[in-house]
Amino acid sequence: MNDKIIISGMTFFGAHGIYEEERRLGQKIVVDLELYLNLQRAGRSDNLADTINYQETYSLVKAICEEKSFYLIEALAEEIAKELLQNFNISSLQVRVKKYHVNLGGLIDFVGVEITRNRQ
Repeated sequence: MNDKIIISGMTFFGAHGIYEEERRLGQKIVVDLELYLNLQRAGRSDNLADTINYQETYSLVKAICEEKSFYLIEALAEEIAKELLQNFNISSLQVRVKKYHVNLGGLIDFVGVEITRNRQ
């Protein structure tokens, strides 16, 4: 499947990390999605019912990032993938999670993970 919906740069404030300070203070988390599904019907019908509602997708990711807490961004990415596959007609997806302000003893832009999951 080559068709995909891209939602990039969703920015949230979440309490994720292994250190108490990260979990207490929270920090910026950025999520990018690539959702693979057949878009031909939506392209022909011009009807929202034939595709994925971007607002509903954003709201689900926001709730996971801001209302839940994970030690690892790997677990955060996995939860996002699981919920999206369960709630939307997606054949596969790619989830990218970036975490800023990580103390590694030097200057970095961010740390991140990228996972790809398929409908079982």
